[in-house]
Amino acid sequence: MLRRQRYFSIGPDRRQEARKDRDFPEDLWTKCPRCNELLYNRELENNLKVCHKCGYHFRLSSTERISYLADPDTFQEEGAHLRPVDPIGFVSLDQRYEAKLQETQNKTGLVEAVVYGTAQIEGQPAVLFVTDFRFFGGSMGSVYGEKLARAAQLALSRKVGLVTVSASGGARMQEGIFSLMQMAKTTAALAELSEARLPHISLLTDPCMGGVTASYATIADVVMAEPGALIGFAGPRVIEQTNKQKLPPEFQTAEFLLKHGMIDMVVHRRELRLTTGRLLRLYR
Repeated sequence: MLRRQRYFSIGPDRRQEARKDRDFPEDLWTKCPRCNELLYNRELENNLKVCHKCGYHFRLSSTERISYLADPDTFQEEGAHLRPVDPIGFVSLDQRYEAKLQETQNKTGLVEAVVYGTAQIEGQPAVLFVTDFRFFGGSMGSVYGEKLARAAQLALSRKVGLVTVSASGGARMQEGIFSLMQMAKTTAALAELSEARLPHISLLTDPCMGGVTASYATIADVVMAEPGALIGFAGPRVIEQTNKQKLPPEFQTAEFLLKHGMIDMVVHRRELRLTTGRLLRLYR
């Protein structure tokens, strides 16, 4: 009886809010940013985080990407001890880059924007290199470039293909010239892989911009992209202001680049493991 009196003593708005909180936990549903469909999280995860209504591909963490792409329990990380430093003493808004690094590492559980290691994809051995956009927007710094160079050397030593998955905003400005040097460094490392006739398969995901697109991500033997991914160098607004022209509505999407011959294929997420495994098998 006391519980009933206590329950009805609150106002109707508060009672409705309490019932909503009880029946619909915040972590139960996700709204699709493209079509605004309300998606049940468990169904969304079972569908590889792709909206079942409009096909929107949600961004993935590096852990999720590896679990979707590599065969179960086959990924073995390499180079986990490599950590970024503050080479130029960068300070922005009274916060040192070194402090921001520590903050981001604590928040994401990552030490750098990339993870690489050996894996099996549809039974085919490969070296897998994955970018995580949560860490400084997947920006390419000195450790990012070093890990990619080591991934290419690992693929070379084991005589297997290299699979890179890129989601990045470009170079990491906090490392200045050291970041820009990674464009040449990564391209040179992949050139050695090409000379050994070992494949580099690149997957571009949303978004892939700046120096990453302008370097290693688009010089692969096969360049794939997920549907709807934003891919380019400079942003559409910058290009419009420079050229004084209105861009097409689908400019810099994966489908636009495929239509104009800039990439080789657009592959749905549920087909990525099968397609990548088939390519590795053909190249071997």
